[in-house]
Amino acid sequence: MKGLFENWKTIPNLLSALRIVMVPIMAVLFVKGYPVWAVFVLFLSGLSDFFDGKIARRFNQISDLGKILDPLADKLTQITVAVLLYIFFRSGTTPELKAFSWVFLLFVGKELLMLVMSVVLLALGLRPGAAEIWGKAATFVFYGVMLFIIAFAPDIGAFRNLWTAPALVLQILVVVSVVLCFVALFSYTPGVYRMLRDRKKK
Repeated sequence: MKGLFENWKTIPNLLSALRIVMVPIMAVLFVKGYPVWAVFVLFLSGLSDFFDGKIARRFNQISDLGKILDPLADKLTQITVAVLLYIFFRSGTTPELKAFSWVFLLFVGKELLMLVMSVVLLALGLRPGAAEIWGKAATFVFYGVMLFIIAFAPDIGAFRNLWTAPALVLQILVVVSVVLCFVALFSYTPGVYRMLRDRKKK
């Protein structure tokens, strides 16, 4: 943990911390029947995720703490959204989506696995690497797909009265997002292997 909090007072770290705070707010709004506000909070979360990286690189505000807070905020957000959609789809009235609800558990499993891997690396004195291009792409697509679902899905969509997305369209989008998530997971594997190998040599 030495040096983790050096130069930690940055705007990107503040945005990552705010995203972590947004997770329970979004969940409560969704569960309490305020899907429009839940969509708004999730949109702000995705927007802040986009800008914190841009700001960090543009103004040289990259920090070790940020490399932990940013992916932690992503994982908490993705796990929470996936669990909520699993519960609501499982108890919904659309047969196709009810039978398809288990797919959201794949998001949960993948994020929990990466969270455990990060904790193990930190316990070994290693710092998890920054997000790879596939990780960033997977996160971007995840936010887009989940916003679309919460906005237009049957039963739960905030704007389903304006237009309800067909179940097949939702299924295709979720599958694309799942595939990208696991591609991102596998893209981290070589870097983790190299860190463990180098530590063993030392």
